Amino acid sequence: MKLTLAEPAYLKESIYLISDLVNEVRFKITSTSIDLIAMDVANVAMVIFNLSKNCFTEYDVKEDTEISINLINLKQILKRSSPKDIITLEMDKGKLKIELKSSTTRTFSLPLIDIEEKKQKIPDLKYSVSVKTSSKSFYESINDAEVASESVTFIAEPKKFTMDAQGDLNQANIEISADDKTTITMEGDKVQAKYSIEYLKKMIAGSKISDQVEIHFNKDYPLRLDYSVTDKMTLSFVLAPRIEND
Repeated sequence: MKLTLAEPAYLKESIYLISDLVNEVRFKITSTSIDLIAMDVANVAMVIFNLSKNCFTEYDVKEDTEISINLINLKQILKRSSPKDIITLEMDKGKLKIELKSSTTRTFSLPLIDIEEKKQKIPDLKYSVSVKTSSKSFYESINDAEVASESVTFIAEPKKFTMDAQGDLNQANIEISADDKTTITMEGDKVQAKYSIEYLKKMIAGSKISDQVEIHFNKDYPLRLDYSVTDKMTLSFVLAPRIEND
């Protein structure tokens, strides 16, 4: 296996985000992509990552391979790379060899680890609401909501998407209207669900990867966020709802 990245930012930024939720992961490397499915230790959030071979100048994979690594260690190595570095990933004597090449060539080795947890599967979720909007607007909205509360209620209506945060003292209400930058597809007249801002804060940095985000939810149902770049990568998050007893 030898992989040389043409656009390292997709890998770097994704690893930074994923490592905020999970520390140890299993990558599946196939003839077409690098894939990851992982659940956080609290079983509250799932991350789904796909990096297409189209992001690589060299993609030599003889057979499907699975490798498990510590993301914190990988993140530390990737932090040492610059935007102009060419990054090459290669298996070498049971370790992942990472080469950063520009005017200098730096090589790091990352040990593989054993993960005992069962393999994760992407849940089959059905949504009544899909909102496609600016990832930057969504990022700012969640940060606005954090001023007021630890949780935020998503409310979808045919012509607007609202984020409402109610704290003991503060309140924040952010409306995004359907227009040429925001599309709302839904069943019914009004759907709402509540989610943890602590977890959302770890996910919304997907705005660094994609200009748009797709937000899928249903009443008292897991949220799914999709950040994607056509034919190159997809980074998705699934977040359990906050359900309050009446």
